[in-house]
Amino acid sequence: MKTKTRKRKAKTVITPKTMRRLSPAVLFCSTLLSAFFLPALSQHSQLVAKDDKAHDYALIFGTVWGPDDRPVYGIKVKIRRAKDKKAKWELYSDHEGEFALRVPPGKGDYVVWADTKGLKTASGKPLHLLKEVPVHIDYDERVDIGLHLTD
Repeated sequence: MKTKTRKRKAKTVITPKTMRRLSPAVLFCSTLLSAFFLPALSQHSQLVAKDDKAHDYALIFGTVWGPDDRPVYGIKVKIRRAKDKKAKWELYSDHEGEFALRVPPGKGDYVVWADTKGLKTASGKPLHLLKEVPVHIDYDERVDIGLHLTD
């Protein structure tokens, strides 16, 4: 006598295997925590978006050039607002003679110069700055300048 064998149909399971292994207590805790922290995360993202405006800046970028028209390393550069008398920022030129300073965005006038006190060429002649450079900023932009030293 012949017996009929039935073929089994494969069952489709929607729940991933990891979810089946988790205990109901863990699922409850994760649901509870997400209910409390999701609103806080959305508020945090709104605060970060507001802080992005605080990170806007304008950039004063420049190069210090020597008498031989080569960039000069280690020159002290001073920057002040046009209405002030003393320098507010001091920085040094890097190995390519370059310097950069972030300033607040918006309208502003600045004066940039190199402090040449005690600087001399290899032949012993003192170095002087050709002239102070005025800088005008309108928005969050980059302004490139050059400071030229003469002997």
